[in-house]
Amino acid sequence: MPAHYFVTDIEADGPSPSQNSMLSFASIAVRNDGMLAGEFEAVLTPRRDRQPNPQTMAWWKTQPEAWQAATTRPEPPDRVMRRFSAWVESYAGKRAFAARPLLFDGLWIDHYLREFAERHILDVPHSGKTLFTAGALDIDTYLLGIFNRRDPLTANIAFPEDWLGHHEHTHRAVDDARGYATVLSKLLTIAGTQDRHPNDFIAAL
Repeated sequence: MPAHYFVTDIEADGPSPSQNSMLSFASIAVRNDGMLAGEFEAVLTPRRDRQPNPQTMAWWKTQPEAWQAATTRPEPPDRVMRRFSAWVESYAGKRAFAARPLLFDGLWIDHYLREFAERHILDVPHSGKTLFTAGALDIDTYLLGIFNRRDPLTANIAFPEDWLGHHEHTHRAVDDARGYATVLSKLLTIAGTQDRHPNDFIAAL
């Protein structure tokens, strides 16, 4: 059975899941052969026990279209996270969470899964059930491994448009997730290529 990577992007009204709310997220399923295999997108009702971060809200005022996408027709978090869990679990074989950066998006998704769906990302001693059955993947770290690069400062890499599938980084969760999923698809294709060395592709960066 193929493995699947679930490339996920979240949008929030602050930096901390213990103080702020996740507004929206999207996840794109990518098979280990690079094929895109499905999408999930949702907008969540802000939590009553959390408060928006003033600095983040000031930034959101500069992104009116993204703000509209992140706040239109919200659903209760418990409903969203249970629906997301059922969607992920519908994929057979190994399942891995993936993001860019993993530390930010993974922290939010893990927190909301544990709070609202009795699930969690990693197979560690938490209450509930592990949703993903393989280790989580940071896309930038994977890129470093594929290209044998030693520079850890990859956050500002400007990917060629075709690497992002011509998906503009709009801060609408599904747009950003689609772009990063296309990047991961490209990396998986390169990693699976037997007759070409990764250095053959390095000029693209």
